[in-house]
Amino acid sequence: MRKSVPYILAALLVTAVVLPAAAADTPHPQKPGKWQIKTQMEMPGMPVKIPPVSFEVCVTEEDLKDPKKAVPSDPKSKCDVSDYKIDGNTVTWTINCPKQDTKGTGVITFTENSYTGKMDMTVGEQEMQMKYSGKWLGECTK
Repeated sequence: MRKSVPYILAALLVTAVVLPAAAADTPHPQKPGKWQIKTQMEMPGMPVKIPPVSFEVCVTEEDLKDPKKAVPSDPKSKCDVSDYKIDGNTVTWTINCPKQDTKGTGVITFTENSYTGKMDMTVGEQEMQMKYSGKWLGECTK
């Protein structure tokens, strides 16, 4: 379990990718507001199942305009989001975090008030998958 801790931490840094981002001219399928996000990480060969993580986030119209907002906010992570595409209600991307030796591809499909998705990642030589789900809770409150 101790050997997998760095992988878990790196994956949690990349979790922010599920936050909104969009191509400049394409409307984003996610609506702004307060979202409850659940993530579940799976790693082959992990002796213990990692419990899901749940958190809430306020997504603004401004957030939905910039793919770089999807990168983790930790400036030391220096992740790059590329190949960001919106096709109807589905968003796909590629992420590369050289400092954490992390690469991955992701996909999220939105409905009006929810979404599901996943990101396949490699951290060093360890493969893992993050599964996402989101539920719209209403307007953001300050």
